[in-house]
Amino acid sequence: MLSERQQNVLKAIVEEYVDTAHPVSSKGICEELNCSSATVRSEMNYLEMIGLLEKTHISSGRTPSEKGYRYYVDNILKPAELTGEDMLKLQTIVNNKSLEISDAIAKSMEIVSELTHYTAVVLGGHSKDNLVTKIEVIPIDTNNLVAIVVTDKGHVEHKSIFIEEQVDMPEIKQTVDLINKMIIGSSLDDVGRILEFQIKPIIGKYVKKHQAIYNAFYNAFSDFATESVYRSGTQNFLMQPEFNDTERIRNIISKFEDKDIVKNIKEEDNGINIYIGSENNFDDNVTIVKTRYTINGEEGTIALIGPKRMEYDRVITLLNYIMDNIGMR
Repeated sequence: MLSERQQNVLKAIVEEYVDTAHPVSSKGICEELNCSSATVRSEMNYLEMIGLLEKTHISSGRTPSEKGYRYYVDNILKPAELTGEDMLKLQTIVNNKSLEISDAIAKSMEIVSELTHYTAVVLGGHSKDNLVTKIEVIPIDTNNLVAIVVTDKGHVEHKSIFIEEQVDMPEIKQTVDLINKMIIGSSLDDVGRILEFQIKPIIGKYVKKHQAIYNAFYNAFSDFATESVYRSGTQNFLMQPEFNDTERIRNIISKFEDKDIVKNIKEEDNGINIYIGSENNFDDNVTIVKTRYTINGEEGTIALIGPKRMEYDRVITLLNYIMDNIGMR
């Protein structure tokens, strides 16, 4: 454990570096801590020696190391007060009772992304007791449809369907009627299995171009049991000075575009958890702050992803506000 003064030095350096993105010198924090420059330099040297601070080059000030951020988060960090402006923006969503829960979560995280300039991710899962109550299909043209699936938990999902062959609408209607007859009342987890083992063997009796239609519906519907992925603000990394070289930007954006990588952000533990750099299994240059939620039997994860130089206190406050006001605990 650090002494009180050493903690105050580390806190001052972390918070100034978060604000400025520039290495912090002893002169910059002497007045704040009411200590001499020599005293602050001595404490900074000690913090560097034990691995909590780093020097970018010989004459520079110090920056927090990954270990330093972890110490700050575990021992010093306190949630910030929610500002009036932040609260007003979030209240436009949490007070809108006409929104589906999934939409309220996504829109709230979109606002948080705008407020913080970090990237928001929402992973929404389906529970086994989330039952299909209705499937409707809206034709767009001769090859494209939009399917709407409604569950007994109020979950509504739209699926775009492309059929490689031109198919008459009566055949589409027959297919939808057959799917409705056999899927309604089943859980979302079972949709793919029912399509494969119950509908596929008999669809040819009812529909002429059954192969093209079945393939299109199977491709669109069979992933219902998997998590939906929503991302907002991936371009915000372009605003972070840590990501000012082309290769680093290309690397982080490619990860956000890979759904399998993003799905690994899923949180299994309770509470708001912070994964810094190498702790997060996503990218060593970022911090992920995330929490799991449960609403009406459905589980999911909300997360904010930003540089390790993150406003940890503000992020925790914003996520707590969403969790408390959308009933996600």
